[in-house]
Amino acid sequence: MTQKRFLKAALAGLTLSLTAAAPTLAPADTLRVLRGAPSSALNVPMNRAIIVESEEPFTELSIANPGIADISSLSDRTIYVLGKEPGRTTLTLLGADGRLISNVEVHVAPDLAEFKERLSQIIPGENIEVRTANNGIVLSGTVSSIARMDRALDLAQRYAPDRVSNLMMVGGTHQVMLKVRFAEMQRSVSKALSSSLSISGTGFDNTLGITGGTGASVTQGGINTSLAGNVPGGNANTGAAIFNFGAGGLEVGILLEALESRGVVRSLAEPNLVALSGQEATFLAGGEYPVPVPGDGGVSIEYKPFGVEMKFTPVVVDHDVINLQLVAAVSAIDTANAVQANGFSIDAFTRRETSTTVEMRDGESFAIAGLLSDDFTDLSGQVPWIGDIPVLGALFRSAEYARRQTELVIIVTPHLVTPTRGEALALPTDRVRPPTEQDLFLFGRVARNNAPSSGGAGEVARQDFIGSYGYVLDE
Repeated sequence: MTQKRFLKAALAGLTLSLTAAAPTLAPADTLRVLRGAPSSALNVPMNRAIIVESEEPFTELSIANPGIADISSLSDRTIYVLGKEPGRTTLTLLGADGRLISNVEVHVAPDLAEFKERLSQIIPGENIEVRTANNGIVLSGTVSSIARMDRALDLAQRYAPDRVSNLMMVGGTHQVMLKVRFAEMQRSVSKALSSSLSISGTGFDNTLGITGGTGASVTQGGINTSLAGNVPGGNANTGAAIFNFGAGGLEVGILLEALESRGVVRSLAEPNLVALSGQEATFLAGGEYPVPVPGDGGVSIEYKPFGVEMKFTPVVVDHDVINLQLVAAVSAIDTANAVQANGFSIDAFTRRETSTTVEMRDGESFAIAGLLSDDFTDLSGQVPWIGDIPVLGALFRSAEYARRQTELVIIVTPHLVTPTRGEALALPTDRVRPPTEQDLFLFGRVARNNAPSSGGAGEVARQDFIGSYGYVLDE
């Protein structure tokens, strides 16, 4: 009795160990094949298996393309079909007498069940439809953002490399308004102090002339003019004073020059532009300057744009995250640096430009460019040796001082926008109308108020011309 119990326990343990050691196969679908009846197509997911059962015993099996599917017989009536690569092939079953039992069309496609499961885990809440077509995967439906669509495409490439068709659409708001602000301040200060000394002896028939100092270039004729009490003609300094006196046949003239100048320049540009996500938009408020260009056939004219220029391409990445590729510039004609070429005077241009790519959310701002420049120069000149003499040497010296500071900043702010009704928009001309003859001649009015009284335009029109909103800035 004890031996029987021991044998039973040993057999039970051996059975459990064999069961645990046996490989666990995924449950496979089954296709039943009947002689003389057309067999339906066998759809096999890639890297998964399907069981084919034959009504009659078969003696020979063949697969047209072993690279697409692999087969093995489990018995004389059961076949194990494993999908390897996407494609179509044919499975042939022959009976004992060599006659054909059936041809089974085998269609191997990516495992959509697993792909759909992974898709719902990685990108939850998206309405994405998955289908197969021509050994590939077709994705359709509507997703909430471009980033989620890219994730779905990347995942599909794992299951069907280079065989993914994208028919998905991106929903939501995809029109972007870009607000760019150029702000520049320029400050300049310059100071100059110089003096000149002229001595003329009339007893030598005006042949004796001595000049000193570096503030003015004075000739013999200029000496006589300066002694008469006038500023020399070659000097344009408005801060000049002349002192002269005579001692017998000797006349002495002293010219003192002093100048201080200060200047402040403020420039502001604020272009706004709307574009569809992924589409480029350009903006130019200014003009085109003609530039003569010499050539073989003569002189031709090319036009160079100037003013406020902007070019940008927005891409709505995910919900309210916006990627911007931006080129912005502000230029103006600079007549001070004009050049002469072939008899033409060509003006130069001052230009502030930036080109960058940034990413931000709706309503956020970036200072994408900035410049702080501080230029300082000073110059001191004198007549050698004489300028070093105390007190009297000041008449033979000159000094100049100049400082220029520039501050520039460019700020961008994107907004997701949707269209609105036309009557809700106000134009800069809505508030002002040309005067009638009665208004102009009887009351002296140069304009009459004929603003809209209702709607969004009326609300804007009732506002005062005060503040930094609308189309008028309070200086």
